[in-house]
Amino acid sequence: MLNINNNKVNLVLTMGDAAGIGPEVILKALADSSITEDANITIIGDRPWLEHTYHSFSHVTNLAHPDNFDIIDVSYPLQGSWGEGNAQTGEASFLYLEKAIQLTLEGKFEGIVTAPIAKYLWQKAGYDYPGQTEVLALKSHTDKFGMMFVGKSPRTGWILKTLLATTHIPLNQVSSTLNAELMTLKLELLLDTLKKDFNLDTPIIAIAGLNPHSGEDGKLGTEEKEWLQDWFNDAQKNYAPAKLMGLLPPDTMWVKPFQAWYNNGYISVADAFLALYHDQGLIPVKAMAFDQAINTTIGLPFIRTSPDHGTAFDIAGKGIANPESMKSAIKLAITLCKNRRR
Repeated sequence: MLNINNNKVNLVLTMGDAAGIGPEVILKALADSSITEDANITIIGDRPWLEHTYHSFSHVTNLAHPDNFDIIDVSYPLQGSWGEGNAQTGEASFLYLEKAIQLTLEGKFEGIVTAPIAKYLWQKAGYDYPGQTEVLALKSHTDKFGMMFVGKSPRTGWILKTLLATTHIPLNQVSSTLNAELMTLKLELLLDTLKKDFNLDTPIIAIAGLNPHSGEDGKLGTEEKEWLQDWFNDAQKNYAPAKLMGLLPPDTMWVKPFQAWYNNGYISVADAFLALYHDQGLIPVKAMAFDQAINTTIGLPFIRTSPDHGTAFDIAGKGIANPESMKSAIKLAITLCKNRRR
């Protein structure tokens, strides 16, 4: 079992797809001494690939030496090159995640930080999953989970927290997937996470409508009128003293968050936002916080965070990848683990 008799958090980092920027941003992030002061870091990946990354770029940028960290080699020696992922790098990235979940469930780590993978390379390797979130839930036997994005504004210090009600599904399936049961599940997950991981007992939560202008009384869509508004009215009563605001028109819901992010972190704004589908939540999140937004899977028996960017095969191997999102993912994992300890 892990030792929590000191202030350091025990984290495991997965290397992601080796052909992408994962190895580079991990070593760049771990060069930040403020991270290693607060966490015991273990990397699951491929040691030769990490060493190759270090020796390729350490003369032009600040990288942590792989020898400074525990590294668990999982897969056979990788073949390939930066920017050219294949079935082997896809399989390896899946095995890294699988091993991290196993060891965390065994009590060796408090949280997992995952570097980006390429879903199509998982499929080439024979692993047919929508993404890492679904694997984390399946392997940890979690049937109630959510995809939440957290970012701290470098301008104002305000913290954006956005949960998606639906995630990786086609747009034409959103309406048929949403229902009162799913909305209740996501709201309860959000309330539990805000209390347990962010110390917010009576949060203010903004909830979006589905259609333009939240349906405008059925003229621009009928879901709000048929069931969504009734669900919201019941939720307002059932989850007091939390304050639920909604159903907010999806376009204007983001005006105050943008103001809080860029101009004034102390304006009256909700503690968290519940968006109903992927792009409704992630277009504004990435417009505000592309380098700061962190993907965290809520509902798991452990903390999981990840940078909100992909493998970036187009710049892999050039030494120019920005590590800020990875640094933020590690720092958020540390904070959430400490909050959960309390």
